[in-house]
Amino acid sequence: MAATSEITSLPVEMRSTLEISRDPEKDPEKINDAEISEKSSVAAGEIQGGAAPQFTEEQYRKLKRKADRYLLPLMWLCYGVQQTDKTSIGTQATFGLRTDTGLVGQQYSWLTTIFYITYMCFEFPSNIILQRYLMGRTLSCYMLCWGIVVLCVGFAQNFTQLITLRALQGLFECCISPGFILVVGSWYTTREHASRALVFQSANAGFGIIANLILYGIGSVQYSRPDFEAWRYMSYFLGSLTIVTGCLCLLFLGTPSEVRWLSPEERQIANARIMSNNTGHDRTGIKKWKWEQARECLVDPCFWFAGINAFLSSVPNGGITTFGAIINQSAGFTDSFLANLQVILLDIPRNVASVVWFVVIGLVTSRWKNLRLYFMIVSVIPPIAGFAMMAALPNEPQYKWARWAGYFITVPCVVALFLAWTLIPSNIAGRTKRTLTSSFTFVGYCVGNMVGSQIFVAKDAPRYVPGTAGCAVCFALELITLIAWRIVLVMRNRRRDKHLREQGITEEERVERGKQLGEQDCTDFQNPYVSDTIFLIFKG
Repeated sequence: MAATSEITSLPVEMRSTLEISRDPEKDPEKINDAEISEKSSVAAGEIQGGAAPQFTEEQYRKLKRKADRYLLPLMWLCYGVQQTDKTSIGTQATFGLRTDTGLVGQQYSWLTTIFYITYMCFEFPSNIILQRYLMGRTLSCYMLCWGIVVLCVGFAQNFTQLITLRALQGLFECCISPGFILVVGSWYTTREHASRALVFQSANAGFGIIANLILYGIGSVQYSRPDFEAWRYMSYFLGSLTIVTGCLCLLFLGTPSEVRWLSPEERQIANARIMSNNTGHDRTGIKKWKWEQARECLVDPCFWFAGINAFLSSVPNGGITTFGAIINQSAGFTDSFLANLQVILLDIPRNVASVVWFVVIGLVTSRWKNLRLYFMIVSVIPPIAGFAMMAALPNEPQYKWARWAGYFITVPCVVALFLAWTLIPSNIAGRTKRTLTSSFTFVGYCVGNMVGSQIFVAKDAPRYVPGTAGCAVCFALELITLIAWRIVLVMRNRRRDKHLREQGITEEERVERGKQLGEQDCTDFQNPYVSDTIFLIFKG
């Protein structure tokens, strides 16, 4: 088949790619990229004698099980600690943080807002650092630093000290979520991304159960000893736990080319295994920033969908994180210190339900394709009703359980955010494009959380009607966004499949060319063969 006919009948975004795959010596820049990629592969122990080694399915399965044993428990612990460190301020507020440090007006809200301001400002620089240097070491150093900051929160005496520490906490925590998504992408195939990411993301609720019980124990001391400032000891505990976890990360966390617990042959297997993703391996494209990939982001609707979805999902998340415990405390359960302890216990059923929902999604998406966006769409419907109930029902004792039920059914809201994160390593090819998409997504996440913490205004207490109603509206808009996102992906799949069928390219040729272009750090627009693997989950 002539190369010319293939190129002219394909979309513009695919033509240069086919030329490269047919005649690489015509494009010196691509040759350099391929050389860089090959050198990286050699450094990682992937290529020997100019050809990629072949391995058996049993070797791949053995490597996957080993990665699961080392990475998933550690990532679960790290992510759970991070989420608890970030959100514990809501629990600490019910145990005297506001009164002991003299917070007034919107100062408490600003403790969350400043966290996400620094989180957002340092998101992109941190992503660049993660991409260019040893990912595991970088994440571990960040974690040790934020552990020290959380520990210091327990010594704060006023608003100035608190807001400074929260700003530093946002700076050091900004890379954990995108970093873990990149780690998953460097170890697992596209089919496995969702289930593995959901394992560590389930710590948002799973570790929350453990943490809430421990915080309950610390808080109960204050019930018997009124002079005991429980919120300070909560920071001492969480900060110490974070530092210990950071030390574990230094020993075990990282990509295949940097961890110490793989043999040279296992490194080859790990890198060869993810080549089927058609996005290269864990060292592809790390040396060069590509402005053409940055420009491609601006014309890719999925880039904008990712950021908008993150923003709309994070506005309610910021509100729940900052004011969830306070809203429940004032819902009429009791009017004593016992209400503070009761609020902690009331959050445990939500965490249990969240873990169950995460397990269901992980099992289903690992067995059947085409379901991630469906789960995302379904997961934003109950929160719409839940926040509407919280906004509509009076803040009176006879309605306390109805209001709590509304709060309870907001549980699935994080799924649309977390699963959207897994779409980045699954759907976005090209190192620069993936870095920008990840950064833009987390900028939306930060801005949404900032807005969410500010729409709950002190003068609206105790019902916070404008805040809860605003959260319901955000979820409704997110529902529309997710539906549009899936439509775009399905249409893109069908268009690409049609063009490839017209060329009469065999399945073996598709797979081989997709791997070659992945090694050259081509984007999902430039690599037409990426649709057979990465985008397949969206078909139907």
